[in-house]
Amino acid sequence: MSEFTNPEFTSSELTHAPDGQGAQAEITHRYSRAMMQTFATPKRVFVRGEGIHLWDAEGNRHQDMLSGLAVTSLGQAHPAVLSAVTSQLSTLGHVSNLFATPSQVALAERLVSTVLAAEPGTARVFFTNSGTEANEAAFKVTRLTGRTKLVAMEGSFHGRTAAALAITHSPAYRIPFEPLPGEVVFVPYGDLDALRGAVDDQTAAVVMEPIQGENGVVVPPPGYLQAVRELTRQHGALLWIDEVQTGMGRTGQWLASAGVEADLVTVAKGLGNGFPIGALLARGGAATLLQPGHHGTTFGGNPVAAIAGLAVMAVIERDELLENARARGDQLASEIEGLPLVDHVRGAGLLRGVQFIGDIAVRVNDALLERGFITNAPRPSVLRVAPPLIITAEQVTAFTTALGEVLEAIAGDV
Repeated sequence: MSEFTNPEFTSSELTHAPDGQGAQAEITHRYSRAMMQTFATPKRVFVRGEGIHLWDAEGNRHQDMLSGLAVTSLGQAHPAVLSAVTSQLSTLGHVSNLFATPSQVALAERLVSTVLAAEPGTARVFFTNSGTEANEAAFKVTRLTGRTKLVAMEGSFHGRTAAALAITHSPAYRIPFEPLPGEVVFVPYGDLDALRGAVDDQTAAVVMEPIQGENGVVVPPPGYLQAVRELTRQHGALLWIDEVQTGMGRTGQWLASAGVEADLVTVAKGLGNGFPIGALLARGGAATLLQPGHHGTTFGGNPVAAIAGLAVMAVIERDELLENARARGDQLASEIEGLPLVDHVRGAGLLRGVQFIGDIAVRVNDALLERGFITNAPRPSVLRVAPPLIITAEQVTAFTTALGEVLEAIAGDV
């Protein structure tokens, strides 16, 4: 029998310690006994969120400057998303992809018209539960071209399933699971000459991120994406752009690759604001390669996930959050530039990488967490900052002030 005798239990019943005292240590201990050790021991246990803030099991408030790895673009408990999901769940929760639902179709139409800026009928959507699954689907589309060679980028990250891992560059991720699907050739990111030497008439697709998030928010040279588009067309290859982290307004545009007509675009993370959803968007001939029986999903595009996506897109448009992402991102960069031990800030919108002088990112990240600010150190010398798109000017300054104090303290120790 379940330990929860009341079927209407709330999340507060999941912590056994009274008033949260000792709850964090207890839950962390239980985590270590119940969870597979695929992640490091969690540094905090979070129990509640509102807007841009999270509260841990001991009642401490944290300002979220990471958005759950670029997911919660509207922050926690956003009323529009909460209302949409609750309403949909009370009406229709799941019917399988043997049937259609209005929210599924409506979200597909919105993604085509708004995100791809494509005419109806010229692009199509396949829904998934995550970015990795969207990339897995895109990989299968490339196989249906009749070619098998893929050209991917050094420093890339596309996911952890077999095909997504095959186009992910890091040897540490790849080697334990080889052999992986081939044939994949890696070239330096942003090096057009190297790409020209790798792409030929046997290439099925070039796959790339418009900004490499997991590699430390690395931005390619100006004009690179358009040059890649032209090169792939010359050789009859598909251009596949992974916008899982950069898309859905994160960089101040619906897509960081806006203006470059990729054949395949994958999105996820910010689309559902925490509700699991991803999508493969395909235009032109690539949109018709997957046929009945080629691919499928049990939960992808279910009506609850779809209504969450529709709510997120509606709020981004209504509240002019693309504009806010650009303005607050520029503010963030300008307030960080010039701080002690900062070499430069790169990225776009509210996806920024702070490049330090020296490998101090983990130390900075941990010090910020102690002060109540959540960030991430994807590389030893890089701090990743990706707050919700709803962040205010005052909240940006609260963070940059804390960062400045941390860096001054570290600089004093050097």
